[in-house]
Amino acid sequence: MLISETTVEVRYAETDQMGVVYHANYLVWMELGRTSFIKDLGYSYAKMEEDGIISPVIDIQASYKKSMRYGEKATVKTWVEEYDGFRVKYGYEILNEAGELSVTGFSVHVCVKKENFRPISIKRMYPDWHESYLKASKKAD
Repeated sequence: MLISETTVEVRYAETDQMGVVYHANYLVWMELGRTSFIKDLGYSYAKMEEDGIISPVIDIQASYKKSMRYGEKATVKTWVEEYDGFRVKYGYEILNEAGELSVTGFSVHVCVKKENFRPISIKRMYPDWHESYLKASKKAD
């Protein structure tokens, strides 16, 4: 199973009045992790969008374990939890500098045509990407 790692520096603007990272920012970091994961496989969301395909979130979940603060560095670990040729479920762990778990979560995506939001088969439209997801997924272990 491929696990991509992305480092994020906690910026002041990402914190709330209590000095901790505002919860919605972890979802943004998940997106950064997902984009890095795809790059690590040799593909690009931007290229897919040039083809008229987008990948909306259809489900997302985050469990908060330990607060992070301004000035810390977060490590976002991202992998393919499940993949069926249409839907991709990405798993995430966000750790603080001490390696302690701050957030766990997942997001589920489908690929659709931008013009009409009709789902497409990743397997048919992007066969190389499909094969890479099969090899990189948790089930491949």
